Amino acid sequence: MERPDRKAAVATYRQRKVEAGIYVIRCSASDGVWTGAAPDVTTIRNRVWFTLRQGANPHRTLQEAWRQHGEDAFSLEIVESFDCDDETPASRNRKLRDGVSAWAERLGAAKA
Repeated sequence: MERPDRKAAVATYRQRKVEAGIYVIRCSASDGVWTGAAPDVTTIRNRVWFTLRQGANPHRTLQEAWRQHGEDAFSLEIVESFDCDDETPASRNRKLRDGVSAWAERLGAAKA
């Protein structure tokens, strides 16, 4: 990639709108459900799938299900997103924490 193209790509990436949110991971083989929150839900799938492929995900039940059933049995769904531009980090984190708890209770899911 040429230098001007790279600079333009970096500038576009920095100007993109970041949305915090709640996501749900489902395993179709075991009917397992996990909920989680992310400050940027557009990138969470890559992050979670990477840790699962490496065997380094901190959530043991999720990692074990991944090991038993494989990548094809899993899906990730963004169930709620927030525009947090005008919120403090503490306020955003509280909203995410409360959202994860609510969705976990609603779905009978483990927190991921």
